Amino acid sequence: MADDQEKTEEPTAKKIEDARADGNVAKSQDIVGVAVLFVAILTLLVMFDFISDRVLLLSRYYFSLIGTPLDREGMLDMAIVTFRESLIMIIPITLIVAIAGVLGTVAQIGFNFTTKPLMPNFSKIDPIKGIGNLFTVKKVIESLKITFKSMTALGVGFMFFWGYMEELPTVALFTLQDQMGWLRDKAIVLAAVMLIIIFIYSLVDLFITRKEYFDKLKMSLQEIKDEYKNMEGDPHIKAKIRQIQMQAARKRMMSAVPTADVVITNPTHYAVAIKYDETKHFAPVVVAKGVDNIAIQIKKVARENGVHIVQNPPLARSLYKEVELDRAIPDMMFAAVAEVLAYVYKMGKKRKDHL
Repeated sequence: MADDQEKTEEPTAKKIEDARADGNVAKSQDIVGVAVLFVAILTLLVMFDFISDRVLLLSRYYFSLIGTPLDREGMLDMAIVTFRESLIMIIPITLIVAIAGVLGTVAQIGFNFTTKPLMPNFSKIDPIKGIGNLFTVKKVIESLKITFKSMTALGVGFMFFWGYMEELPTVALFTLQDQMGWLRDKAIVLAAVMLIIIFIYSLVDLFITRKEYFDKLKMSLQEIKDEYKNMEGDPHIKAKIRQIQMQAARKRMMSAVPTADVVITNPTHYAVAIKYDETKHFAPVVVAKGVDNIAIQIKKVARENGVHIVQNPPLARSLYKEVELDRAIPDMMFAAVAEVLAYVYKMGKKRKDHL
């Protein structure tokens, strides 16, 4: 019994679905960060000329104010122009980065809308538990991971940045436009190096996150048995299973109608498709049957495939009520069915001779 309680089994689909409904998903924040950073850098590169033009325009505006007395109205005008130009440059980048963050999450876990994480949980504001959570092994490991990643990225970035600093005396002699071009080229190199480092760390973090997630969801044999029993006893699950089974049976039945020899109808409420293959069955077999809408569908498929439709209300009702699907007709109906089949074969032969 003790072995049954060990969580050694992989989580079932229902266990994972329940966790998703609670907002518990395997999401790596590092992957989202890489996606956001990559899109932000790409957006900056695409918009670099546009941003450069706005910066140059803003610089000219500031230079035009040299020698002008700064009164209250002038300060207000400067603030409005600066704020307007800043919004023009920042808003497109902000919107694109926000979309990238959403797509980075959806790419990992798919679309999962739930309000459960927003529900208040007063146990989380317990100060005693809060202090205890600050000193867990998991928190220490997370802190070490963040520190290591930050130090590595900053260290490599500083090495490149230090090399750029040595070029500053020469760059200071460039025009403002050339300085912007130099800054763009160096930013591309630095961003590419940082992206590669962060991307490698994000892949490792994604692997660790997914492994920890599925390890936490692992189940014992007893939990799997209990879940199966609950699902079997759930009337909604049973109804869903029956619905799926009926749909599959109906689809299979409709696919058999084109192979039938004849469809016997009521003519409006009942339809029964009969097939006779003397090499396989000793008597004709009911391959499809239905009432009302299903009967209409059977007749429609029969017409589309050139299957004979014969009206015989008493026989159609009897076949529908007495004979199960894919079963041979009983002896007491054999004569009536044989008469219909003989008529159909005769009509088919006449049509063939006519052709």
